[in-house]
Amino acid sequence: MTRPEDAGLPATQHAIQYLGVDAFAHNPAKPVDPVGPTQLLLEVEACGICFSDTKLLHAFENHPRKLPVVAGLNAEELAGIPSYHPGAEPTVPGHEPVARVVAAGERVAHYAVGDRVLVQADWRHLPTAASSGAFGYNFEGALQEYVVVDERMVVTADDEFMLRVSEAPSAAAVALVEPWATVEAAYSRHERNTLKPGGSLLVVAEAGVAPSGLEALRAASAPARVTAVGADVPGARAASWDELEPGFDDIVYYGADADAIERLAFLLGNESLLCVVLGGRRLARPVKLDVGRVHYDFVRFIGTTGDDPAEAYASIPATGEIRPGDRVAMIGAAGPMGLMHTMRAAVLGLDGLSIVASDLNDDRLRHLAEVVGPAAARHGVRLDVVNSAATPLQPGFTYLTCLVPVAPVLAQAVDLAGPGAIVNAFAGFPAGTLAELDLQRIIENHVFLIGTSGSQMADMRGVLAKLESGVLDTSISLDAVCGMAGFAEAIQAVIERTSGGKIMVYPRLHDLGLVRLVDLPRVLPEVAALMDGGRWTAAAEKALLASP
Repeated sequence: MTRPEDAGLPATQHAIQYLGVDAFAHNPAKPVDPVGPTQLLLEVEACGICFSDTKLLHAFENHPRKLPVVAGLNAEELAGIPSYHPGAEPTVPGHEPVARVVAAGERVAHYAVGDRVLVQADWRHLPTAASSGAFGYNFEGALQEYVVVDERMVVTADDEFMLRVSEAPSAAAVALVEPWATVEAAYSRHERNTLKPGGSLLVVAEAGVAPSGLEALRAASAPARVTAVGADVPGARAASWDELEPGFDDIVYYGADADAIERLAFLLGNESLLCVVLGGRRLARPVKLDVGRVHYDFVRFIGTTGDDPAEAYASIPATGEIRPGDRVAMIGAAGPMGLMHTMRAAVLGLDGLSIVASDLNDDRLRHLAEVVGPAAARHGVRLDVVNSAATPLQPGFTYLTCLVPVAPVLAQAVDLAGPGAIVNAFAGFPAGTLAELDLQRIIENHVFLIGTSGSQMADMRGVLAKLESGVLDTSISLDAVCGMAGFAEAIQAVIERTSGGKIMVYPRLHDLGLVRLVDLPRVLPEVAALMDGGRWTAAAEKALLASP
């Protein structure tokens, strides 16, 4: 065990700690943890604030990623990791960091002192009961000067979850790779369009309705277990409603009872599909569905107005990617993540693409137009920037990304969707968020509702490569900087959605309050003088870190 003093490092540090629901503190004397044989001590250069940090603050021990790890490392191994703080234990947020290895245990094999690293925060090889272990959640994150990670947390047989990065980009630009990667992941995930091979299938039919189309569906991709309620299905185990337990991979429902659909939705497992076969019937009302599970658990809702469930499965797109000719609506486009989504769409190079970027704040919309407008023009993409309070959006969009985690806004996005549209619920709806959705419209128009959480290593590597090669400047999404003293104002700006872009925290700057980049010429003119046309640079960052 290596103590920080043995490595010439301070014994205490400044840190932001979440203490409970909506409770946090700036601790100026948090101990720097010792380093075990398989562990690394990272010195944090910078860490971005994410809307997900606000969800952890509001939910705390009830957040799916704050729960205890249930596999991957045993209880004794977890107890030996000083940064592991599940459940109601205080933790340090911050999952968008760039850091440097300053100490390493004698059994560390993949990293060395001096490595500059970008942390991928979502550790799916360390599952919790409802999600996965994660840096900045049940494992302490980077809103502190130093943090311990265990190599067993960030290295598996298949991958590494800390990427080495070059010295050239600013810390802010590197830290912003993580949110940009989540944007990339929102469109790249492959969607399943068959029954899950070897999975569990539940078939439910209303009284007097005979299931059809199941033989061909099962033959194409055979589930291992089939359960039937109210239906005579060959090879299925007959069951009653009261016997059903959550966890099905596919549910095929023949009927149009909204109450039954809502009940069935609670029986879905992770990465599952609920297919509604209307058979000419109509739903009498909107259906309340957990859109938080669309986001975190990748559940999907499909259907057909006819009798054959295969039609519904066939309508599922291969990925959630924007397509040539799409008429795109970015709802909540002028916020930090909305700017990234809009820029990504504008530079895809797709023929016939048009984008309507909507928000409610004129100042932020002007900023978005200034940043994204020239790029859209260079790629031949029509970009309309709209205050939707003054100019309501009209139906007919073929792709909609919802960046506002408000259930009625997502319901509105469904109402605006045209035939074959994809509705991307990127906004971080907490698990358990019920939205009243027009499922009849979804089924009639084969609207596909998707959502993702986090990113894969391939997404991060792709964005990092674009940054280091000069293809992408991730810092275009940076709006403000601060030290530890500015965190309270910064997190409030994220909660209230008043920030026009991302906020970067520099933990080594203890006393710096929140400063927007547009205010730097007045507040820190020596830093502003090193920016490039209002954009953040490595030189400006170096001057900021050297400022009194």
